[in-house]
Amino acid sequence: MKTVRIIPAIPKENIKLRVAAYCRVSTYGPAQLRSLELQIKTYTKMIQSRPDWIFAGVFFDVGKSGLRRSGRSGLDKMLRKAAKGKIDYIITKSISRVSRDTLEVLKIIRFLRERGINMHFESEDLDSIEIGKEFEITLRGMLAQDESRNTSENIQWGFQCKFEKGDIFTKYKNFMGYTCIDDEIVIVPEQAEVVRKMFDLYLQGLSFGQIKSHLESQGIKTVTGKEVWDTKTIQKMLKNEKYKGDTMLQKTFTEDFMTGKKRKNIGQRYRYYVKDSHPAIVSAEVFDKVQEDMARRARVVHKEDGTVESSGSKYNGKYLLENLLVCGSCGASYRRRTERGKVVWRCATRMEKGIAACSNSPTLDEEWIKGCLGETVCEYGIYEEAFIRNSIEKILVFEEYISICHKDKLWINIKLNNR
Repeated sequence: MKTVRIIPAIPKENIKLRVAAYCRVSTYGPAQLRSLELQIKTYTKMIQSRPDWIFAGVFFDVGKSGLRRSGRSGLDKMLRKAAKGKIDYIITKSISRVSRDTLEVLKIIRFLRERGINMHFESEDLDSIEIGKEFEITLRGMLAQDESRNTSENIQWGFQCKFEKGDIFTKYKNFMGYTCIDDEIVIVPEQAEVVRKMFDLYLQGLSFGQIKSHLESQGIKTVTGKEVWDTKTIQKMLKNEKYKGDTMLQKTFTEDFMTGKKRKNIGQRYRYYVKDSHPAIVSAEVFDKVQEDMARRARVVHKEDGTVESSGSKYNGKYLLENLLVCGSCGASYRRRTERGKVVWRCATRMEKGIAACSNSPTLDEEWIKGCLGETVCEYGIYEEAFIRNSIEKILVFEEYISICHKDKLWINIKLNNR
């Protein structure tokens, strides 16, 4: 005869809920941080004081927008714990604390509902577990999203008014050469010397990569204290009009308040140029000369058929070959350098960004290239700069050969294995 033992169900009132809370403040301001600290203490005390609740943690994010999920590690950590079945109930102040993106709010509450987890919004007195309340939650979420839109537009309008009056920002951080004291931009002398040196080195003909090497070899650190410089940072510094005492306002703008994505302003919005807005580190003449040299060095034109050719703007450098040699792989000019007592020419892209950026560009020995030009172009087989200047348009450098273009459009190819 079968024996059946009945196991009674556990009364629901005896099951303790694992309860968590979520908080968020949008800035690191003292008032907001005090508010966050108070919220954490209040929720911790509230959950631990209930005999039918088990404390499952208070999760929080600081300095994060409610419009975007990215970077909100506290929210992500809480949802991962919920997915593992370690949370039964969540308390939060309001819908806008979780997200101001209506679609994101719906994703979160449905994610929790599928797992039988309720999120209670205190300000709205709503529970996400109730399907009938989803419409009201959606409506409240839309209001929060619209509030963010209005706030964003008001902020943009405020900036626009400041720009029109020529008011510049004076809260820069990590700005090599300058610091901000009492809402004024002032020069940091020792950093300013580094900036002046960079402008001077560029005018001497050094590339961004060579300036990087010089700074690192001299033990000069970046404004953030790093020992390694970035060539892109050097380029941006040399193009920054602030170093000649001027300020261009609204260089970028927020394209979409929801994503916070910024775009470079190349004419889509007004720009405002404020002259003599603060003390200059380099003269206007030096700054403008560097910009001219940059334009001359970037003389390559990319054609629609994928080929490249040198434009009419020549880099009027110290060496003739710098005006002529062009990488056939990436289109960059060639630069002169000395290695172990030997003078060579190398693709500027490879020099500044590394071999991976232009792996097919060969290094040319200066004696070899001058010998080739002397034998194939000049009279009597002797290299003569005046003759080269008058007869050669450009020299394309490929992996296995160079292609010399005469001004009469005659092309001569020379294999590199003749070196």
